[in-house]
Amino acid sequence: MRVSRWCAAGVLIIGLAGCTSAGSATSAGEPNPAVGSVPVSTTTGGSVRYPSRCVAADREELPDPVCTPGAVNPAVTPATLRQTICRSGWSATVRPPLSYTSRVKRAAIAAYGDYAGSAMGGYELDHLVSLALGGAPWDVRNLWPEHPASTNPKDGVENAAHRAVCNGTLSLTAAQRGIATDWITLGHRLGVSGLPAS
Repeated sequence: MRVSRWCAAGVLIIGLAGCTSAGSATSAGEPNPAVGSVPVSTTTGGSVRYPSRCVAADREELPDPVCTPGAVNPAVTPATLRQTICRSGWSATVRPPLSYTSRVKRAAIAAYGDYAGSAMGGYELDHLVSLALGGAPWDVRNLWPEHPASTNPKDGVENAAHRAVCNGTLSLTAAQRGIATDWITLGHRLGVSGLPAS
C-alpha cells in the first residue's frame, strides 16, 4: 500500500517538474493525443488515450498511479492564485463540457475494468488534482472513474486543501502533490473528519 503511494508520488513529482509527455494539455487547454489503447475524441477532433488496463489502488480509493498520476493547469501558480483558484466561481470557467467528460468517463471505466460495475452512474469522473487546486481540466492523466459517484470523503479533503491554499497555510505545490499521491493522509493532516485510516 505505501509502495504504491511512493510510486505515485514519484510520477507526480516528475510531472509537476515540467516534464512534457504524450497527453499534456495544449495551449487551448485541450489534451494532445496520448499513448494507449482506449481512444476518446476531443472537441477539436483529436483523441486522448488511456492505457489499456488501469487498477484502482488502496481499497479502490486511489487511482492507478501510472494511468492517472495527476496533472496541473499551468495557468495556476502561486502568483496567480487570486485571479484563478481563489476567485469565487473560477473552476466553472475551466470545467470541460459534459460532451467531453462523458466520452472520457466511458473510456476510463473501460480502462479501469469496471471495478464498481459498468454503469456510468456508479462513478464520478474525478479530477485527481481538483480544479479548485489547479488541476488540469482536460488532461486524462488527471481524470479517473472514482467510486462512488455521489459525495465522497475526497471532496472534503479537496475543499479543506483549497481553503488552506487560499488562506496561505498550505502551499499550492504541497496541496497538489498531497491530493494526487495520498489524499487520505493530506486530509488527516488538514483535520478532515470521516476519512478512512491512512
